[in-house]
Amino acid sequence: MLARTRIQVCGQVFIELCGRTLDAGLLRGQGRVLFVYLVLNRVRALPRGDVVTALWPDEAPAAAQANLRVLVSRLRGVLGADAVEGRSNLRLVLPQDAWVDIEVAARKIHEAEAAVAARDWSRALPAASTAFTVSQRGFLPGADPPWAVERRRWLEDVQIRALECDGIASLGIGGSEIAAAERDGRRLLELAPYRESGYRLLMEALANQGNTAEALLVYERLRTVLRDELGTSPSVRSQALHRRLLQRLE
Repeated sequence: MLARTRIQVCGQVFIELCGRTLDAGLLRGQGRVLFVYLVLNRVRALPRGDVVTALWPDEAPAAAQANLRVLVSRLRGVLGADAVEGRSNLRLVLPQDAWVDIEVAARKIHEAEAAVAARDWSRALPAASTAFTVSQRGFLPGADPPWAVERRRWLEDVQIRALECDGIASLGIGGSEIAAAERDGRRLLELAPYRESGYRLLMEALANQGNTAEALLVYERLRTVLRDELGTSPSVRSQALHRRLLQRLE
């Protein structure tokens, strides 16, 4: 059995390299930022100038190249001398089959959405769950270079999309999974209060549990939010769901 490599950059950094767990706590400050940046770009060699800009986006210190050499040396000390190759260009060397959490999240959210489109609920649920678990951990807290902010926003979007997939699949399975769909819907309203799909998910979950009146109240909440804060009305799809729920009470 081949020794595995697992890298976690979302939340607390974790490094298991070829079956050996390393002390990621040794990577602090800019060292941690450098490691994460190299992980995100591991498929290509990065010019040192690009790495300097990534670490010091506003204004690089006068000794930026020397500082970078120190950081790379420390990183090699943690990962191994051959883990970071190159001089003028830098590349993190990982096994081809390395498990990297943020890469897994990207694959799993696409898998979940494809499964939902195919109404393959049993495949959608675990894929959505994995994407959500990774994306909700956060990303490089306290570090705000533009590339980190962009990746943070992407993970927030993945989290919302994963909740939607999980909720839709739970509705599709039915039975005891309806309660999970309700939880997903309520969480979506907290994370994305202007995203109508979350309201529709919650409405359908409540109606499927026999709480049609409460589902109608969710629609009123949607209508009020859109009217008062955006000056608009619910979409045709949301209005159609509202009419169907009204008919249940007639």
